Amino acid sequence: MAILEICVTGDPVLHTAARPVTAVDGELRQLVSDMYETMDLAPGVGLAAPQVGVPLRLFVYSYEDDDGLPWRGVAINPVLWISPPPIGELDEEEESEGCLSVPGERHPLRRSEAAMLIGADLEGEPVELRVVGWRARILQHEFDHLNGILYVDRLELPHSRRAAKAIRKSGWGVPGITWLPGRDDLEG
Repeated sequence: MAILEICVTGDPVLHTAARPVTAVDGELRQLVSDMYETMDLAPGVGLAAPQVGVPLRLFVYSYEDDDGLPWRGVAINPVLWISPPPIGELDEEEESEGCLSVPGERHPLRRSEAAMLIGADLEGEPVELRVVGWRARILQHEFDHLNGILYVDRLELPHSRRAAKAIRKSGWGVPGITWLPGRDDLEG
């Protein structure tokens, strides 16, 4: 297994829709294994292939709920359906979101409370997930990556302005910037 470099906002692979996975083979299994290791070390709760420079429609996720129950898996060529997002003021603490491709930044974003994902696993078998709460947020966030959308692209004012300022101040927003979990401390 290997730790992979994570692309930072501005890299074209993050802002372009990913291609479908056409074969589940040893190379793809190795990529997924490396993505799990990278996500865990980063640390993150999800990681999409475009974030590690691979323009394929797959992501991994890992989350432990308040009861300590693990939820971990891979979604290959997923399709996602979501409920309408709630209406009202953003809760800046409860709805705060971050991204390994915009390291160290957190901004509030309204997401749907429920999601259903259909895709495939590493055996090529169908997977269906029906989730709510943070699990739904994770699936929406990672699915967006497969379509070339970062969470900062969805922010509303004034949060979008603050995110853009932080990106400029960090020197991001250009191709070729990456960071390596375990070597670089960009989350702090």
